[in-house]
Amino acid sequence: MSFKAAISVKNLGKCYQLYNQPHDRLKQFLWRGRRQYFREFWALRDVSFEVMPGEVLGIIGRNGSGKSTLLQLVCGTLTPTSGEVAVKGRVAALLELGAGFNPEFSGRENVFMSAAIMGLSSKEIEARYEDIVDFSGIRDFIDQPVKTYSSGMYVRLAFSVAINVDPDILVIDEALSVGDGEFARKSFDRIRDMKKAGKTILFCSHSLYQVEAFCDRVLWLDHGDIKLFGNPQETVQGYSISLLGGAETESAAPLTTSPSAITAPKGYARLCHVEVSLDGEIGSVLRGRPDENDLSIRLQFESDPQLPAPTVGVTISYGTLMTVACVVSRSENVLIERDEHGRGEVTIDFPALPLRKGEYHVAVYLGNEDAVHIYDSVQIAATLQIEDPLPEPGLVNLVHHWHTRAID
Repeated sequence: MSFKAAISVKNLGKCYQLYNQPHDRLKQFLWRGRRQYFREFWALRDVSFEVMPGEVLGIIGRNGSGKSTLLQLVCGTLTPTSGEVAVKGRVAALLELGAGFNPEFSGRENVFMSAAIMGLSSKEIEARYEDIVDFSGIRDFIDQPVKTYSSGMYVRLAFSVAINVDPDILVIDEALSVGDGEFARKSFDRIRDMKKAGKTILFCSHSLYQVEAFCDRVLWLDHGDIKLFGNPQETVQGYSISLLGGAETESAAPLTTSPSAITAPKGYARLCHVEVSLDGEIGSVLRGRPDENDLSIRLQFESDPQLPAPTVGVTISYGTLMTVACVVSRSENVLIERDEHGRGEVTIDFPALPLRKGEYHVAVYLGNEDAVHIYDSVQIAATLQIEDPLPEPGLVNLVHHWHTRAID
């Protein structure tokens, strides 16, 4: 195992014993291994990799692929069945909701207990206590039992403790998907600061865009094995292709108009109105033909005027299988204009839409200025039903030219 790596994992495996009936556990104990009343389930098997200091490693995979088990083994909250894990430095972890805090204790008591477990002395905790509470934003409830907290309040406090113990390694397992926009943005800003400061980060998320944009390398787990490990673009693309045909249909979101307000809440941005039209006809289900119709997506948004203008993105997907096209204002250097209250309107036009026969979904996203954090989205703003009398296969008509001549 490398002495230079912040995290070294070698031939790591974790096996669980599954019993069909509760009394089989007693039988197994009484027979002392002479008979077996359980079946083995390997959550991880023969996993090896290294993470260097200052590296951000993304971890992706379907539910049940072993991601959370791997993170718990790295954090030391689980014992491996085989192999070994070596970690250099202080680890702070934000794992699944509910881990780490005692629900009967107050927020204050849990701060001291959790920080002590992470290796801080009483004096160090006292010196950082105010920063922890200020970042969490739940000072009014800090002396109430944690069992009375909402999921968002819980994550606020847990994350505040994790980042303020000054860890060498930060482990995040999807927990930041809980909570409001202001805190989510503030959290991602702090994570970026930690990355710039050279901290090692394990980032487990189902948000493939965030993983690809934020991580240096990505580890793809599949049924407890490493499927692919390396470049973020290649690994995320491989995982996305593996999901073809197996994705669950997103719940449809209608054309949306939010209750009017002067501005969005502090640190936040939101879509107020989204409409999709084909040749000027607005609707949630639109019918067209290849190369004959002009597609237009118009959206209005509200945002905190004290923050940079948000990023706008639009995707067109073939059902739930694959993204056919994606446009993002940041990538195309489009300046999003707003008024003094942070309100703005954006229209994206696709002339002579070149889609071939099939059903397509239009989705709209509103992200922060570097498009890592998604403030708001409408997953199915409209469904396009394209009819094509031609039998040839394909999803799009590419611009092309024919050249032919007779050969003498």
